[in-house]
This record gives sequence, structure tokens and C-alpha cells, in this order.
Amino acid sequence: MNRYISFERPDGSKSFGRLEGDKVIDLGASGADAWLKDVLAGDLAALPATGAFAADAVSLLPVVPNPEKILCVGLNYASHVAETGREQKEHPAIFTRWADSLIADGEPMVRPPESERFDYEGELAVIIGKGGRRIAPENAWEHVAGFAPFNDGSIRDWQRHNIQFTPGKTWPGTGGFGPSMVAASDVEDLASQRVQTRVNGELVQDQPVSDMIWDIPTVIAYCSTFTDLKPGDVIATGTPGGVGDKRKPPLYLKAGDTVEVSVGVIGTLSNPVIDET
Repeated sequence: MNRYISFERPDGSKSFGRLEGDKVIDLGASGADAWLKDVLAGDLAALPATGAFAADAVSLLPVVPNPEKILCVGLNYASHVAETGREQKEHPAIFTRWADSLIADGEPMVRPPESERFDYEGELAVIIGKGGRRIAPENAWEHVAGFAPFNDGSIRDWQRHNIQFTPGKTWPGTGGFGPSMVAASDVEDLASQRVQTRVNGELVQDQPVSDMIWDIPTVIAYCSTFTDLKPGDVIATGTPGGVGDKRKPPLYLKAGDTVEVSVGVIGTLSNPVIDET
């Protein structure tokens, strides 16, 4: 199974590569920053190695550190729609994140001082390979480079200031994304992979990808109608039921917690929680 990461080299420059056991095979041009999104439209497996590092000698970055767009699907699992008391709509609910909200596997999620209602949302992220506009659902898979776990960390009270979710969804240090991208061609049964979230080891979310209301081809077709999808764009496909805000009593994140998001064979993202200082 091919796993690709973005990372910081020991000299401080940025690159991307392929994980092979306890090694990182550098696939970026040497001597300068190199970005995964710039090669996603091509054949990653054919890229030549430019170097190699021990895995513990590099620092992970978000899978795509600098996507042009991060599109998030709200209310895309029936269990989550039910726990919110909302009605299922005719079309997907799409909101956006900014790239500076993203953090890598192992980096801390940052709880801001403006709110105590900091919540987790385990999700499957889809990374666009070949860009396109008005992509038909039957062609959507041709545009997917791979998948990664995602944590759409949410500031719930700010999310509800108005009808738009974005003010609660794009705070710095709240969007866990990683540790790696698994190539789409390596995931044989995506629908059966389970999106699972654990807080301090306790399972709080657990549903298969097949339980999405709008499946991935539908979401890609919808989003590509109103915007031109580009290589490296990220689509966070929604969270299952079990969010902390709807538990009784609520389960909000606090400093010292650890949140893990697993998506079957795709991998596990783990982030500690700290308070902003």
C-alpha cells in the first residue's frame, strides 16, 4: 500500500515522499521546497527518488500543507443529522476551511480562549489528483489521488453565530490532516472502511464510509459545478454521529486530551489538545 507524506527535511526545507518501513523516500526536487500538490495529477509511483531519510529524522506536515481549497461537507451521515435535530436537505451543505488551520499528525490541536466548546469530528478526506470542472459522477474517481484521515475540529458556539458554519470551523490549529495519503488505487473497498474517533482511548464515533448520505462521486460532481477543482484540493466528507456537542453530558475537548481519528486501512491520525497561550 503506497503511503505519501509531506514533511520538513532536517535542513528545514519542505518536501514530499513515500513511506517505506522506517524510511522516507524523498520524491521532491533537492535544494528547494517541493510540494505534493504539484505532482498529484501525474503518476506518483513513477517519480524518481531524490534521497532518503530515517522516518524519525523528518517532521511531518499536513498531507497537503498548502491546498488551494479545503471544502467540507456538513451533515453527511444520517446519524449526525439525527443527533443535531436537523432535516436532511436536497443538496450537500458545503463550507470552507483555510490552509493555515491545518495541523499534521502528532501536532497539537489548539483550544482558543474564546470558547470552551471545542469539539472533534472524525472524517475521511479526499485529495484531488486531476483537476476539473463539472465532473460527472461516473468520472469522479478519475480525479481522486488518495485518502487520509481528517479531524474537523469545531468551535461549536462560533459555528452557530449565524447560518454559516465557517466562523467555527477554521481556527488555527484545529484541522488535523494525516499522517499520510493512501493512493486511491490501493484502497479496494472504501465503502466498508470505518470512520472511528477516540478521545483518550474511548470510542466516540464509529460508522462505515458507506453510511454517507451523499457519496464521494456525488460530492465531487456537486463541488466541481460551482468551483474548478485543482490538484491538491481537499474535500472533508463529513462526520458520523457521536460528536461531543450532542452527547449527554457534552464531551468537549480540553488540554491534555488526545484525539485519534482512524479510517480503516487508510490510517490513524492522532493529536493532543492544548490551550492557546
